[in-house]
Amino acid sequence: MDIKHEVTRTESSLLASYPDYLDAQRLVDRMSDDGFPVESVRIIGDGVRTVEQVTGRMTRGRAAVTGAASGAWFGVFIGLLFGLFTAGQTWAWFVFISLVVGAFWGAVFGFVAHWTTRGRRDFASVMTLQARRYEVHVDKEQAARAAKYVL
Repeated sequence: MDIKHEVTRTESSLLASYPDYLDAQRLVDRMSDDGFPVESVRIIGDGVRTVEQVTGRMTRGRAAVTGAASGAWFGVFIGLLFGLFTAGQTWAWFVFISLVVGAFWGAVFGFVAHWTTRGRRDFASVMTLQARRYEVHVDKEQAARAAKYVL
């Protein structure tokens, strides 16, 4: 069964505007729960900007620990792949040794990568996209029916 979702541009009406996404999501969820054809609804973020939340200070030690953690996960993945071609308890040793080697090299690369920045970026952060407001639009054909949800 081949299912295609086709996005087409149709004329729409502004149903409601909210300062945060969760309010817009709640409106659409209420509409969906009531059986409204939500395929005709769009949530549009207006005034999109990036927001960088600083999560802490980045030291060479923290960079090494973060690198070790990511290297360990990669090592476990490689160990599991090699473990597929072994019999008996050997696969557990492949996973363990790969975890240790991955953690070691991850720590080395994390430390060196941070050390090479020479203090230009001594903090860790997470970048997100946010909109100044979120508008809920509905196709013109459904606008009158949708109006009852914002009262």
